[in-house]
Amino acid sequence: MRGDWDTLWVNCHAATMTAGGGAYGAIDDAAIATRGGRIAWIGARRDLPECAPARTVDLGGHWITPGLVDCHTHLVYGGNRAREFEMRLEGASYEDVARAGGGIVATVRATRAAGEAELLESALKRLDALRAEGVTVVEIKSGYGLDLETERRMLKVARTLAERRPVTVRATCLAAHALPPEYHGRSDAYIDLVWRTMLPALAADGLVDAVDAFCERIAFSAGQVERVFEAARGLALPVKLHTEQLSDQGGTQLAARFGALSVDHLEYVSEAGVRALAGTGTVAVLLPGAFYTLGETHVPPVESLRAHGVPIALASDANPGTSPACSLRLMLNMACRFFGLTPEEALAGVTREGARALGLEKHYGTLETGKIGDFAVWDIEHPAELAYWLGGNPCVRVVRSGAIVLDAVRHLQ
Repeated sequence: MRGDWDTLWVNCHAATMTAGGGAYGAIDDAAIATRGGRIAWIGARRDLPECAPARTVDLGGHWITPGLVDCHTHLVYGGNRAREFEMRLEGASYEDVARAGGGIVATVRATRAAGEAELLESALKRLDALRAEGVTVVEIKSGYGLDLETERRMLKVARTLAERRPVTVRATCLAAHALPPEYHGRSDAYIDLVWRTMLPALAADGLVDAVDAFCERIAFSAGQVERVFEAARGLALPVKLHTEQLSDQGGTQLAARFGALSVDHLEYVSEAGVRALAGTGTVAVLLPGAFYTLGETHVPPVESLRAHGVPIALASDANPGTSPACSLRLMLNMACRFFGLTPEEALAGVTREGARALGLEKHYGTLETGKIGDFAVWDIEHPAELAYWLGGNPCVRVVRSGAIVLDAVRHLQ
């Protein structure tokens, strides 16, 4: 008798998203057992061993997937940039806006002026929108402070979000995001501040899980980013990189050399950059929300990434300027429509590969025995619907570590 199971979940179909497990790793008429916050058993209900769980939950014939993973967000910031949206519609490019004092620097001003409570309140709203669509793991970057005090405040808020909501948060230091106005014309001096002072201080505070940078002609060169990455290596912190979004700067090759968890954007990555990723385990994170918002036309080389076996993840890139998106599920549709991903690839991108992009694949991203008991319950007839529907929210339950943390059905009764 397996009476040590906390909960047995029955009457469902499971898209386990395990690699090599057939389409979606699907199990019809599945059952899943959780114990101590982890998956203790999963399989077809007909194969269920004799058991006496503490409780049994009927999932109403719905589909379950792993809890979704949003592996690239900027949820903590002050203000918004709706006016810049108007400017771009009037013909201004992203670079035009940045050079006119808008862009990232505009958010820096608003974020520096915002207190911790204000940043927390606004970030909670955005996080709750993601959670309502099945997100149980989220990465949150700093990068709108560009000074030690504000970067620390942003990262503290990211940690507090994980205390206020039942969600796993990975905090990434993105101090090398843009050049702050007080360092105009002195980018090398600012990069020295980042790697010599900011990273060690923030890591000592226990606020950093990974280090990111923006390698782009309006941000920092590959050589400057390399200094930041060397400092991260010295602090035993993994690295990630925003790169090849607007031009090919060779950032992908740099990231591959440092064994980066991920390289993100990649609209302009070269074939040499893709080849550099092959076999490294570094994940290509595609961000269709930014592609859409900026009106970009240069599509990431998905066929080349596939051919070289590079894992592909998706994320919301939720941020105030270039991807004001609070729906990870919408990114599935955009990735299929704009980038040519299949619905299965898109769902893998926000589950299995999203977890890999955060270095969390041993615990999250698939429904397998031993992994954390995170899953979302969907009122759909087939997993492809998660990429098909525009609008609406078919997520009816979210389970985190074996406990129900969202129950839309009960809420609506």
